[in-house]
Amino acid sequence: MPRHEGRHRNGADILADVVYEGNIGVAEGAPTTARLRDVLNRAGHVVIVEAPPDEADSADAARIVVTGAEIAGLAQVLTIVDGGTGDRCRCDGWPTIMVHDANGELIACWTLHHQSGLRGVGDCDADLRDGPALTAWLAKRGLTGSREVQAELAAQESEANLRRLRWLQAAPAGLRDAAMDVAQPPGRDLQAWSDRLSDATARLTTHVQHEYPDAIDRIRVLLAWAGIPARESTGGLKWYDMAIQQQLLAEDSDLVLAALATCPPSPAQLDGAAELFASLEWTEAHGTQLPEPLRSILIGHIEAHGTGPMRFRMHHGYYGAERSA
Repeated sequence: MPRHEGRHRNGADILADVVYEGNIGVAEGAPTTARLRDVLNRAGHVVIVEAPPDEADSADAARIVVTGAEIAGLAQVLTIVDGGTGDRCRCDGWPTIMVHDANGELIACWTLHHQSGLRGVGDCDADLRDGPALTAWLAKRGLTGSREVQAELAAQESEANLRRLRWLQAAPAGLRDAAMDVAQPPGRDLQAWSDRLSDATARLTTHVQHEYPDAIDRIRVLLAWAGIPARESTGGLKWYDMAIQQQLLAEDSDLVLAALATCPPSPAQLDGAAELFASLEWTEAHGTQLPEPLRSILIGHIEAHGTGPMRFRMHHGYYGAERSA
């Protein structure tokens, strides 16, 4: 009797057999398209479930069964970059692709990762040669989850690109080129990107010091730039925002306060001040109390024009003002 008959095999059983080298075992060696197609050439049917392996038998998970000539079509869109990535994604991955032979025996279990990679063909993950083609193939057969995720990721990437562009457009005179190096998004090799970011941030700091040698002028320019993320709907500080905040934190705190008192600060500078004075580094070093009249000016700005996060911080004692919501 085939093992998939006679008892209900859940995702844990599949993982025990396929992922953790039980009776079926994980394929050893680097993943290749040839190895993938060798498995599919022996397939009697393939079950694809829009769920990770440990939820593959859930009644709520959408699934299809691929048979006959459709298996060859699946093989065409499952081509991978030979050799693999040398690494494994930490997420469970989905959809789950379970390959059964002509007798119904489970012979392979693969998972998609981020709609761009495949696990289970070899000893590491492998990039798909055409992730969108596989996404379209699945959607045509009713499994639209990957397409929906891809659309969401594309929208997020578009917004991330627009946010970086707004930050670059706000760069002070003479700093745009150096800022572009800092704003480069991460790549697959995070350590290499981190090293490049460190170098780019150091170069930007040097350029800022050169373009704005007067400390008061420099701080006012940086504060206005640091205020950009305060108005972003996605919230939080990106790595390029942090590059500006860290420069402000490196300035003498008395000079930062003096820069805001020298002449009336602009709304953008007050936004930057609100971000700076609420940062963990500032509050740990200097507390939350601000001198007058800066305290009243900043609170007035927040009450009249502040964002939700600014108001939240104000109501919880930042800026030296503990107020009821």
